[in-house]
Amino acid sequence: MRKAKPKKRIILPDPKYNDVMVTRFVNNLMLKGKKNLSFKIFYEALEIVSEKTKEDGLEIWKKSLANVTPSVEVRSRRIGGATFQIPSEIRPERKASIGIKNMISFARKRNEKTMAQRLAGEIISANKEEGAAFKRKEDMHKMAEANKAFSHFRF
Repeated sequence: MRKAKPKKRIILPDPKYNDVMVTRFVNNLMLKGKKNLSFKIFYEALEIVSEKTKEDGLEIWKKSLANVTPSVEVRSRRIGGATFQIPSEIRPERKASIGIKNMISFARKRNEKTMAQRLAGEIISANKEEGAAFKRKEDMHKMAEANKAFSHFRF
């Protein structure tokens, strides 16, 4: 590498729960720099979750995030004119960001009225190990399992 590695940015914990993961989630949820609005959406979604499940919203969110976080992925690699899908482990930082992005993108595609309700619905369904984000993780794992024969091509 020619350039020096960029410094890791420090993410401050959120004001309500004092948790860095919440801030990471909110940063991914944010559109057009409106962080206050995304914090409102997130907190409202957690309130909806705690009303529906009668449990702590933050704990349910953490569990559902763990449920949609993949541990292996397939990467394309060209070997001798053929392209192989090679399964590989994902490093922890990337694991978390993939899980967060999947949950948010599938929450946006849901058809509830407000974004907070969509996010709450996705959190609840991921907690029950169902829903689109969980299915995406399962598909990633199935792809890796199917292509396990090519794992010796790992770089």
